[in-house]
Amino acid sequence: MVNSLRIAFFTYSTKPRGSVVHTLEVAEALQELGHSVCVYALDKDGTGFYRSLQCDHVLVPAKEVTGGIDQLIKQRIQEFVDYLSQEKPVYDYYHAQDCLSANALSELRSRHHIPHFVRTVHHIDAFNSPYLQTCQDRSIREPDLCLCVSDRWQTALQEQHQIHAPKVTNGVNTTYFSPDYDGSEADVKKLGLSGQPIYLTVGGIEPRKNSITLLRAFAQVLTHYPNAQLVIAGGATLFDYQPYRDEFFQLAERLGVAIAKSLILPGVISTAELPALYRIADAFVFPSLKEGWGLVVLEAMASGIPVVTSNIAPFTEFLSEREALLVDPESEEAIAQAMQTIVQPQIAQSFKEQGIQVAKRYTWKQSAKLHLTHYQQLSTSPVPNPQSHHARNPLSN
Repeated sequence: MVNSLRIAFFTYSTKPRGSVVHTLEVAEALQELGHSVCVYALDKDGTGFYRSLQCDHVLVPAKEVTGGIDQLIKQRIQEFVDYLSQEKPVYDYYHAQDCLSANALSELRSRHHIPHFVRTVHHIDAFNSPYLQTCQDRSIREPDLCLCVSDRWQTALQEQHQIHAPKVTNGVNTTYFSPDYDGSEADVKKLGLSGQPIYLTVGGIEPRKNSITLLRAFAQVLTHYPNAQLVIAGGATLFDYQPYRDEFFQLAERLGVAIAKSLILPGVISTAELPALYRIADAFVFPSLKEGWGLVVLEAMASGIPVVTSNIAPFTEFLSEREALLVDPESEEAIAQAMQTIVQPQIAQSFKEQGIQVAKRYTWKQSAKLHLTHYQQLSTSPVPNPQSHHARNPLSN
C-alpha cells in the first residue's frame, strides 16, 4: 500500500446536501483505505453532522448573519479563514468541496499558511450578484487542481474556464441503502404516509430542483390517483429561496393540492429514517434542471424503487432508458405521464431490477481510489507559486 496520507476535506455545511454527502463518504472511504482524514465543516446551529463519522472531523463555528447573501458568503469565508489561521498545517492535501471553502483556502495559500489546495466542482451556478460570481470564478480558477463529478461539468469547466478537471465518480453505500426492510418503515409512515401511490423526491423546494413543475405534474396525477401522495424531503441549503417557496405554496392552494394530505413536507430527514423513506415510496421522481450528479437517484435505485428523472446530463451519463424513465424536465405533462407509468407493476419491477444493478456499479471506494490517483499527480507536478495567483481576493471587498 502507498504511504498513509494526511488529507483534510472542507465543506460548507453539516447537513445532508449532495456535496456534503459526497465529502463524508469519500473521506470515510479514504480512511478505510488506510489514510488519515479529517473533515472541516461550518456548523451554523451547533448540532454537528447529520450522522456520525468514521473519521476525524472539526466543526468550525458559524454565527448568525445580518445582511443579504453577499454578506453571508463573505462572513462564511472569513469564518473558515479565521479558524484555520489559528492552526498549524499538518496535512498533505487540502481539499475544498465548495465555493466557500475554496475561497478560504485560496486566501490561506496566499498567506503561505498552506502549500496548495484541491477543489471538487460539483456544478457551476449563474449568480445575479457580481460578488457571488467573483467568488465562484475564483474558487474554480485558483485551486492547484480542480476535480469534477461528471462529463457535463468537465466540459463546462473546459469551455468556460479553460481548465481540465479530471473526473471522480460518485458512489452509493449499498449496505446503508438497500431494498431490505428492517422494521423502521412503520415509524417513518407516522410522517403521514398513507397514500397510494407514494411519490418521493429529495432536495427540498427550490428552483434547481424544478419543484413547481413537479407540483403541476402531481396535480395532474391526482386526477387519476386521488389518494396519491408526493413527499418532498430535505431542504437545508445556504441560499434563501423564500420567493420561490411562496410561489410554490400559492400554486398548491390554487391547484387544490392539500398540504399534509396529498403533499407531505417532512423537512430534513434523519439518517436513520432516510433508507426506510426510500423503501416506503412507490417511485422516486427527480426532474431536476441542474445537478452535479444526482446522488439521490443512486440512493433510490439502491433502495429498490423505480426512478423518473430528467433526460439531460448528468443523468444520461450513467442511466439508459432501460434503467430509469427519462423525461423532459420542462414538460409537466411528460412528468405527469411518467409518474403514472412508473407505478404500473410490471414496469415498476423492471426498473427496480435495473436500478439495483446500476447502484452496484458505483462505490465510494472506487471514488476514493480515483482521488488518490489525482493527488499523486498533484504531488509530482510543479506547485504554482501562490504569488502567481493574481485574482482579486473577495475578502478584501
